[in-house]
Amino acid sequence: MPVTRIDFPMDELTRPQSQSEEEIQQKLAQERARLASMMGLDSSPVRHFRRPVEKPFTAEERNKVTILFGGLTWKHERVIQAVFEGCGYHCEILPVPNVSAFQLGKEYGNNGQCNPTYFTVGNLVQYLQGLQARGMTKDEIINNHVFFTAGSCGPCRFGMYESEYRLALQNAGFAGFRVLLFQQNDGVKAASGEAGLKFTVDFGMGMFNALNLGDIMNEMIYRIRPYEVEKGKTDEVFQSSVDTLCTLLRERKPFEDHEDLPEWVAKKVRANKGKKWEIWVNSLAKVREQLYGNPYKEALAAVREQLATIEVDRLRVKPVVKIIGEFWAQITEGDGNFHMFEFLEREGAQVLVEPIGTWVMYMMYQAKARAAARRSLDAPYKKVKWYEPHKTAMNELKFRQKQWLWGLGERVYARQYHRVVEGLGNVAHHLIDQKEMADMANPFYNQFARGGEGHLEVGKNVWYTKNRLCHMVLALKPFGCMPSSQSDGVQSAVANHFKEMIFLPIETSGEGEINAHSRVQMALGEAKVKARMEFEQALKSTGKRLEDIKDYVAEHPELRNLFYPVPHVHGYAGVAANFVLHVNDLMNGKKRLARVPVTPPQKLAVAAAYGD
Repeated sequence: MPVTRIDFPMDELTRPQSQSEEEIQQKLAQERARLASMMGLDSSPVRHFRRPVEKPFTAEERNKVTILFGGLTWKHERVIQAVFEGCGYHCEILPVPNVSAFQLGKEYGNNGQCNPTYFTVGNLVQYLQGLQARGMTKDEIINNHVFFTAGSCGPCRFGMYESEYRLALQNAGFAGFRVLLFQQNDGVKAASGEAGLKFTVDFGMGMFNALNLGDIMNEMIYRIRPYEVEKGKTDEVFQSSVDTLCTLLRERKPFEDHEDLPEWVAKKVRANKGKKWEIWVNSLAKVREQLYGNPYKEALAAVREQLATIEVDRLRVKPVVKIIGEFWAQITEGDGNFHMFEFLEREGAQVLVEPIGTWVMYMMYQAKARAAARRSLDAPYKKVKWYEPHKTAMNELKFRQKQWLWGLGERVYARQYHRVVEGLGNVAHHLIDQKEMADMANPFYNQFARGGEGHLEVGKNVWYTKNRLCHMVLALKPFGCMPSSQSDGVQSAVANHFKEMIFLPIETSGEGEINAHSRVQMALGEAKVKARMEFEQALKSTGKRLEDIKDYVAEHPELRNLFYPVPHVHGYAGVAANFVLHVNDLMNGKKRLARVPVTPPQKLAVAAAYGD
């Protein structure tokens, strides 16, 4: 049967389809507009975020504005306060953050922030509310106070702390309260760019000394207190010693070339006042006076004599617990880390804290290592013609210059840090070489992975375990700390590689203290067994009874001196085990008693002059 073909015009075929598509698109557009309007996303003019304009902190306000800061140990905070006051600023230390501060931070801050943010900003709000409760108006609080804190950048939320502080302060009713940042790459400046807090040579070198002194005093107190013979003596003496250092930093007269140089030199300097060479000479002389001046040396000597009054018993067997983790959690001494250091000492452990100096050395090492890694990328090979070799040479010279400057910075910082360690009796440890630590971490964690302490957490764990410098490693980190969580994932591979390792990560928050302490107790029990077995092995190797060792120590009081140098024997982490081995060598005549300086009358007079 023949098929009849019917031809329709093209417009007749497409018209119904096109009309249907138009209706669908129209309905979709209407629905999108309805939903956007309901959610507050309608097509109103776009308003981009602009940083709030902040009232600047000016030099004219220094006499009436109080700088608030906190978050470190009391040793760091007091010497830093002394530097501020010595440079003419009014400064107050915020109280140690507590759980109430944490709850205030959660109430006024964004959801999902990490522990240090809630504790720090909540502590600030709590302090300001206290000022208000004592009769100060909000305007007086905002106009007469600023908050000094650290700033940073990178993948960690630390780079957002400043905005979180501002938000919480605004929500708490203190909108416009000023925040001063210490940027790790910009130095000290107001967020507005004003020089209310001026970074002078005296201020910079004072802060440099304060950080070193705070680090070393903080480590020393934890190394000494577990072995003190007279309970409470260490805390008493350290309070007095920190007062001595604060007196130096607060009352020290700054060097001025026209006053402190010989008269004939001062005349020439005054004649060339304002010239570049005169400014450089004055600045270098200030640096030298800050680092090597007689007041600094006398203060260190006075502190050492004060500390020498502490008698120690090194035969106490205590597990050594190394603290690592997120920067704030491993340094604060309150509810922010469940009072963990106090708890460990109460449970019979010796705590090895980490100095801020390690972080400073890490940043310098990272800058140098990154520059080396980018060496070929930054070289202008594609732009250089064959007849322009000088361009390649200039690029290489710039690279070498940067590497030399970073290397010089590392050596100078380490040298000055170790100089203070030696000046205070070599009780604290020297800074660890960052290249060696990076090499140890590299099989498990790439040194260029950014965030938090980078490879340091892994590197420290491997370093202290491999060199037998501790019995247990405790990692403290706030809940929600992304870089530390990343490190914890790597630590499982590290623990599988080092079977003898006792490693415990603890997440801190405003709650969960009992659970955290319970977990630490279980791991610490293993560390105690490890320390006891190590001591018994050391004692057995001497072939002597413990009573014989004790009798020899009783006959030689210098062995109970805080500054008596006990050499470390590889494979023995505990103080008691190393002490027994050393006393055995003394008894066998293999070594001679080290000479410990006796306090002469003139040094006692210096100590008394500094407030003892």
